[in-house]
Amino acid sequence: MRNSSLLFMYLSSGVLLLSLSLVHAFFSARGQQENLGEKAALVKTLQLTDLCLFIEARYTRHLSQADLNTAFQDHPLSLEHFPSGSFTQPPKGIAHEKLD
Repeated sequence: MRNSSLLFMYLSSGVLLLSLSLVHAFFSARGQQENLGEKAALVKTLQLTDLCLFIEARYTRHLSQADLNTAFQDHPLSLEHFPSGSFTQPPKGIAHEKLD
């Protein structure tokens, strides 16, 4: 078998798997819409405030409760050592204009 045939089979199987995952996501989204009302009622009953996106550090777990310097709590010049800190930004309520 030629290398080009192997590449074509590899790419075809990748496209097939991608399309199957998109079809699965489309049909499973319909089922999730039914549970959305129940989840909203549970959040209201339990008075939940924030969605926990990351589990690493407290300032990435609850973004509305973080301030601007919590990422540098060990030392003012220390680098961010949790990867999730590079994926999030501070909430708009605590961000301010540049001080300089």
